[in-house]
Amino acid sequence: MPGMEHMHQGASFSAMWSPGILLLTILLGWLYFYLVGAGRHRFQDSSPVGARKKTYMVLALVTLYIGQGSPLNYYGHADLFSAHMMQQSLLYLVMPPLVLLAIPEWLLKPLLDKPFVKKWIYPLFHPLLTVLVFNMLFSMYHIPTIFEYSMSHPSLHVAYHLVLLVTAFHMWFPVFCPVAGWQRISDLQKLAYLVADGILLTPACACIIFANSVIYGTYADEFTSYLPPLDDQQLGGTIMKIVQEIVYGAALAYVFFKWYRKERKKDREEEELSDAELLQRTNLSTHT
Repeated sequence: MPGMEHMHQGASFSAMWSPGILLLTILLGWLYFYLVGAGRHRFQDSSPVGARKKTYMVLALVTLYIGQGSPLNYYGHADLFSAHMMQQSLLYLVMPPLVLLAIPEWLLKPLLDKPFVKKWIYPLFHPLLTVLVFNMLFSMYHIPTIFEYSMSHPSLHVAYHLVLLVTAFHMWFPVFCPVAGWQRISDLQKLAYLVADGILLTPACACIIFANSVIYGTYADEFTSYLPPLDDQQLGGTIMKIVQEIVYGAALAYVFFKWYRKERKKDREEEELSDAELLQRTNLSTHT
């Protein structure tokens, strides 16, 4: 196929598989496992990290490499808009919650408890701010003029994606915050937060899915794609929407069952307390 020929022309191994990103991923993994393992004694009140958290980090690192270091990144640059959207879905929707779930409280608490951070950074994590910033920047990025300008200026493109990555963590932080003192919303409020988050992300996906023409000139050459450009564009919007629904659905289920377990535990404690009080009263009446 002519399209496949063009896409593979000049694609070296390093361009396709990004050894630099692989090395970075390995270093990040080594740092995490050192800090939660042999380096744990450096932190006050540290406790062993279970297999679940470690698994979350492994999944996060795999997601990082697939999104940024695999052929998905290569093809997403100018060949397939759908690959670009899958890349964004992995980096902004999948990876951040996995990282936050993997970090034990004692690892992050010393940093977040610093007076400077409490004074200047804490206000920036108000839930109304966190839910708006990422979704606003993400929607702006997909405005055709901004998108095309970014794609034609590599340094700006990289900078914008770094900002989106940081704000993605910012957006997920209120839901999966590992430090008790920074948890500003209840579990029920988290459910509402996730619903609002999903609503705010939908318009950008909908505009892409239901567009009747190709809106991104970067991907407009049908001879450089596996798919016709319009189909590729609509597939990209659909991928982002499906991944969003899966991730947000999983997050809603996680928060809901966490809330449910807390309520059940509270009910059992209240029942045990009531039974103890009843027994105490019975003993008193017997003695009298």
